[in-house]
Amino acid sequence: MSEPALLIVPDAAAAGPAAAGVVTDVLARAAAARGRADLATTGGSTPAAIYRALAAAPLRDRMPWAQMHVWWGDDRFVPREHELSNVKPLDDVLIRDGAAPLPPSNLHPFPVARTLAIGEDEAWCAAELASELHAWEIAVEDGWPAFDLVLLGVGPDGHILSVFPGSAAFESRSWAVAIPAPQHVEPHVARVTLNPRIVTAARDVLVVATGEAKASILRDILQGERDETRLPAQLARHDRSTWILDEAAASALER
Repeated sequence: MSEPALLIVPDAAAAGPAAAGVVTDVLARAAAARGRADLATTGGSTPAAIYRALAAAPLRDRMPWAQMHVWWGDDRFVPREHELSNVKPLDDVLIRDGAAPLPPSNLHPFPVARTLAIGEDEAWCAAELASELHAWEIAVEDGWPAFDLVLLGVGPDGHILSVFPGSAAFESRSWAVAIPAPQHVEPHVARVTLNPRIVTAARDVLVVATGEAKASILRDILQGERDETRLPAQLARHDRSTWILDEAAASALER
């Protein structure tokens, strides 16, 4: 099986701008080819620096803002303004002060607030997001939504999205699924996530990981035996993926 492209940058501060350049290139190419660009973004510590670089010159003027649709690969089951929300970093950097001309109708978060307001559960929320993907007629590859770009971080246990090692999501045929609150990693909050198969269906995947604490798990993911259910991030170990690591995160790799 073909391996991903690997870009190693000096430090964590360089990772965000490097990733933003990839995001801009991929989405601009998709918009030029099809008049639309679908991004599945992430939360946690990964995206804020990327968003800041996208909102600044020269990338701001190259981004196809009006043609892009932003989806979230996963979210914690909390309202959008909550500190644990995966949507909040984008709102804070790109939306709140008008930094980016993203049409509000092109933002597609999991409807957690609406779900909570009517007393429904995580499974209902996931089903609503799956219905929205269908309604917006996203491209489909082998039965799965095919995003132009899936942006991912890597958890300390090798998880991506909210798909943890051994997750029942691997057995699901639903486009989006509910995930119980994990007990082995923080925060211990219930989640909703897109199916992990979006990572193999995507036209391009970008993974960003920094810091020495990730070095050992990244070695196992990128150079160890393949076992995607044990190390879900290995779903992104293919030749349509780019991995951006800083020197600390890459320190355990054989080069």
